[in-house]
Amino acid sequence: MRGEGALSATGAFTWGDGERVIRFGMGAIADAPRLVGGTPYALLTTPRAAASAPQIVAGASTQHAVRSGLVDEIAAELRPRVGGTTLVALGGGRVIDVAKALAAADPPRRVVAIPTTLSGAEMTAIHRLPAGTPPDVRTTRPAVVVNDPALSASQAEPDLLASAMNALGHAAEAPLTPNANPVATMAADRAAELIAQAADGEVDRDALALAALLAGYAIGGAGYGLHHVMSQTLVRYAGLGHGPANACMLAHTSAALAERFPGRAEALLGLRAVAEATAPRANAARLRDLGVTEDQLEDLAAPAAARVELALTPPPADAAEILRIYRAAW
Repeated sequence: MRGEGALSATGAFTWGDGERVIRFGMGAIADAPRLVGGTPYALLTTPRAAASAPQIVAGASTQHAVRSGLVDEIAAELRPRVGGTTLVALGGGRVIDVAKALAAADPPRRVVAIPTTLSGAEMTAIHRLPAGTPPDVRTTRPAVVVNDPALSASQAEPDLLASAMNALGHAAEAPLTPNANPVATMAADRAAELIAQAADGEVDRDALALAALLAGYAIGGAGYGLHHVMSQTLVRYAGLGHGPANACMLAHTSAALAERFPGRAEALLGLRAVAEATAPRANAARLRDLGVTEDQLEDLAAPAAARVELALTPPPADAAEILRIYRAAW
């Protein structure tokens, strides 16, 4: 971690945002037991994440491994086994989204999110629900967020940079939707600035951690459109990791967004330049390098074109445009 630059020890903060508390900064993990509230908790985690915070593992009443796969399917499997009213999610976006899904399906439960990637999932109520959950169930967001850069920016550099491009995608899309607002846009623009600086040359992990939190806040309030639809479709139907999918697509989707939003074109094309420079360092330069075959592209375009979120970056892309963008990224 750098001792100077965009974030220093004085950059630590506690933020009361409505019903949730966000604790950010180096060493914040030490405050997690107090913020959990002393109540018994079920821990959802992965082996890598558990090794990064043994004190959180030791305090759990039960522990549940979150496997790789789709959030709605994992949540449906874990739902009969995960008890208690407090769920601590120690891990990346998949782990946190599973905890949010379980809390939404069986309220009243609260989620304490301790991220170990730059996914930003800890800052949103965006997630799928367990398979079989009625469609009118409302999604939920964590009541407590403990973001310690020693954990949230702990991935190996290629994975970290891929995760940072997911955060940059949040920063790109949040100012564009009909739900955009001045506060979310300011957070998104600051996040984009931090990522551009922090990913250039020697990686500044502390700054990336703050940027991901800000970008997650922005998209949590404003929503997303074309870029995330196309990236999420790659995850769900082609089996790509969330970070690499975003890293590969952002240079191409940002150009399509710039055409739609001329008032943000300069900023979007700046993000495109960052994505183009970063994707190779994230081992995500081309879809073919990630294992996507050319024959898969048409099969990916169809479900992407069916997503209602495309309307949030109007005009909604149709299957033909989506296919063109996938082909450009291939």
